[in-house]
Amino acid sequence: MLSDLAKKWLYGSGLLGLYHHLRNRRTLTVIMFHRVLERTDPRWRSCDPDYTLEADLLDACIAFFRRHYRIVSVEDVLAARRGGRPLPPHALLITFDDGWSDNHDYALPRLARAGVPGLLFVVADVIGRRLAFYQERIVGGWRLGRLRVADLAAAAGCPAGDESIDSLRRVIAAIERLDEAGRARVLAPFADALDDGLRHMVSADEVAALERGGIAIGTHGKTHTPMPRAADLDAELGGARHEVAAHLDGGRAPATMSFPHGRYDAAIAERARAAGFELVFTSDPTINPSGERPGWLLGRLGFEQSGIVDHAGRFRPDKLALHLFRRPIRTLAAG
Repeated sequence: MLSDLAKKWLYGSGLLGLYHHLRNRRTLTVIMFHRVLERTDPRWRSCDPDYTLEADLLDACIAFFRRHYRIVSVEDVLAARRGGRPLPPHALLITFDDGWSDNHDYALPRLARAGVPGLLFVVADVIGRRLAFYQERIVGGWRLGRLRVADLAAAAGCPAGDESIDSLRRVIAAIERLDEAGRARVLAPFADALDDGLRHMVSADEVAALERGGIAIGTHGKTHTPMPRAADLDAELGGARHEVAAHLDGGRAPATMSFPHGRYDAAIAERARAAGFELVFTSDPTINPSGERPGWLLGRLGFEQSGIVDHAGRFRPDKLALHLFRRPIRTLAAG
């Protein structure tokens, strides 16, 4: 592991930037965000910290991207894919998963102020819904002190461990393996504890405002179920595409999608392509070769807030640079 001083020196000296400039010139880096919130927002108290970025840090990330990359729109990527103008050197696309209302409240104005585009992958069934996904509601109930790991583990019939968030995530993983009926039985006694009374998911009006504001809309499945476990894969792919289209300007069907939980296999990826998606995004932590024509199956790079700040919560560009610049460059699918 590099020491903090070495990281800062590598970045401050320009050597890390030179490495990126030479190595990643003909690539497309796709960034994956989820939630964006201010600490003063009531939703901060119950959000999942692993998937949430402070709004001011999004500003810092955008400034970092503008310094080291050429930020492109999904329309630019689609045009290059269709044989139009190739992507510029060091291309970067900003994406958001799920369909959180805070993407409208905090991400949209920041991207608009910086004059950069983005892409939101929204779960069809959450549009207009108040409650978050059950995993996030479990984390929220625990963070608010309304839920004990031991009680939830007992209901799920799995080991409890201690009362840490790591133990909680192991219990959540066990609940995820249940079928829908079994999961409902486990969570039913905790319904009040899992509801913070706030609206977390995007509304139809917010989807429209995001699109008007320069955030393109793709799909993230119909129900947020991992695709390999979907009871109706057609509904999760083409069905979701049709439902989301009804909320977009002109009723245009989205040309892009990302896989919920990052779960897919080669056959599912091909099914997504056959359903009409021209670009399919994974959570595989790879940089994508761009060349004259980017691929249709693309990797994305995500990061937790804790990985890009110091002990006082201040942004550390050297940490972000080391995380992004060195990822493997790989084509995920031919064609």
